[in-house]
Amino acid sequence: MTGTDSHDLAALRPRLPSPLQEVADARFERRGVRLLLKRDDLIHPDLVGNKWRKLAPNLATAAGRTVVTFGGAYSNHLRATAAAGRLLGLSTVGVVRGEELAGRPLNPSLARCAADGMRLRFVDRATYRRKAEPEVLASLLRAADAEDAVVVPEGGSNPAAVRGCRALGEELGGIADVVALACGTGGTLAGLAAGLPEGRRALGVPVLKGGFLGDDIRRLQERAFGGPRGDWSLDDRFHCGGYARTTPGLESFADDFEHRHGLPVERVYVAKALHALVTLVQEGAFPRGTTVAAVVTGRPFPDRAAPEAPPGGLSDRSRRRPCGGRERPDRS
Repeated sequence: MTGTDSHDLAALRPRLPSPLQEVADARFERRGVRLLLKRDDLIHPDLVGNKWRKLAPNLATAAGRTVVTFGGAYSNHLRATAAAGRLLGLSTVGVVRGEELAGRPLNPSLARCAADGMRLRFVDRATYRRKAEPEVLASLLRAADAEDAVVVPEGGSNPAAVRGCRALGEELGGIADVVALACGTGGTLAGLAAGLPEGRRALGVPVLKGGFLGDDIRRLQERAFGGPRGDWSLDDRFHCGGYARTTPGLESFADDFEHRHGLPVERVYVAKALHALVTLVQEGAFPRGTTVAAVVTGRPFPDRAAPEAPPGGLSDRSRRRPCGGRERPDRS
């Protein structure tokens, strides 16, 4: 394939709109709240979750050029971009944070990228932080022999991606009162909020600490739409210490959700969003009669099945508060 356009992407047969799954969960039902799962993890087997919505608008402009993007050693975005390159016949380059990784065996995530044909270039962390500066970016592109490349930012969040995620809000606008999802770079939330009709709101659960994401989302909406769009908010309590950080409590919470509903729960993003919703419903944050949709933005890597429910119900360990402290016992 020598070029890429919307017809090439359609040939990959994405499952859009993504399925909507109603979940019977007593923690929500006794508060009179309906819980839905927006299964973006089922859009495409290789371009999983919100990665399709963010990458497709960028790839549609590639026209056969190399695609260069950025990420950490376990980046879902790098894996999705590499898979897209394989499927669409595009050359891809991944600029990876951490020069020290160059001399080590590839972890499973980076090994998948390489197997899908992505050329990996490891850079020191100081350079990586400056990757958006024109001179630094130009140097990185020259080093990758990709000076005419399509450049997709870390996490895939740019104006094209934000506009692509607007469809998520449009798919849910007539169904859910509140749509919640975990946020890394904020692009999906920026687009989701723009697609929701008046009277519906988006709730973002940052997976990084630092409190900077609100400003980033406002900047993304300004660049994508010319100004603020939609009703959205962030709850910063559920990052569990930062990106890809977890706790025994969060692991137990995710295991319990898997046991209850048979859904493999991805830990970096999805577990934190689901934990936030369970906490908020227990706090009485949603009036009776509210329909809440949680966006399942990805699935575990490597893929694995959900464990079977243990005999005898939950242990004390599974009742620990996921990000510290103790959670109220819940035997429902």
